[in-house]
Amino acid sequence: MRLKLVIFDVDGTLVDSQDLIVEAMRMAFEGQGLLPPSRTDTLGIVGLSLDVAIFKLFPEGEPDLRARLVDGYKAGYMHHRAAVGAAKSSPFFDGAYQMLARLHARDDVLLGIATGKSRRGVDKLIEGHELRGMFVTTQVADDHPSKPHPSMIETAIAETGVTKADTVMIGDTSYDMDMAAAAGVHGIGVAWGYHPVADLGKAHTVVNDFEALQRALDTLWERQS
Repeated sequence: MRLKLVIFDVDGTLVDSQDLIVEAMRMAFEGQGLLPPSRTDTLGIVGLSLDVAIFKLFPEGEPDLRARLVDGYKAGYMHHRAAVGAAKSSPFFDGAYQMLARLHARDDVLLGIATGKSRRGVDKLIEGHELRGMFVTTQVADDHPSKPHPSMIETAIAETGVTKADTVMIGDTSYDMDMAAAAGVHGIGVAWGYHPVADLGKAHTVVNDFEALQRALDTLWERQS
C-alpha cells in the first residue's frame, strides 16, 4: 500500500483563531505602551514563528523590547484561551473536522501538522477539539526555523517514511506555500484563511471549501496511481 502524507497548517486553515491572535497581539503591544498593529498586519504574520512575527511587525524595536512583546503575546494568548476554552477560542472552520475524520479513516493516509504555534499551543488545541491520535506527526515552532524554511515538512517526511511525491502541504498563507515549494512537495492553498489568494502564488491549486479540497486530493492521487 502506497502511503500518503497530508500535512495541515492550523491557524487559518483548520481553525479560525483570528480574534484570539489579534487580541493577544493588542495586549502585548499595549502592555509595552505601544500602538498595536492593525488587524490586517497582525493576520499577515500568522504562520510565522512568534519571534519572527514580532520582528516583522516591529523591526525598529530593540531586541529586549521585542522579547517582552513575545512574552506579552504568549501571556495574553493563554489568558484569553483559558477564559473561553481552546475549542471556542479557535473553532473549526465549517467542514474541517469532517475532512480530518474522512482522511483519518483511510488506511493509506497519514495526517500531520506543520504550524507556527508552540508545542503547548498545539497540545491544547488537540485536547480541546478531542483530536488525540488523529495526527502521526506534529511539527511546531519550538523545534524548527520559521516557515517558509522547509524543515517542518522535511522532518514530517522523515518521521513517517512517506516520499515527497506522496506528501501534500495544505495551508492558507504564502509561508505555507513557499515552504511546500522549498521542500519540493505539492502545495494546496485554501481561500478562507488569513492571506489573500493573490499571495498564494506557489500553490499548485487553491480551493474554496473543504469539499473542493477533497476533490483536489482525489484528483492528485488518481493522477499519481
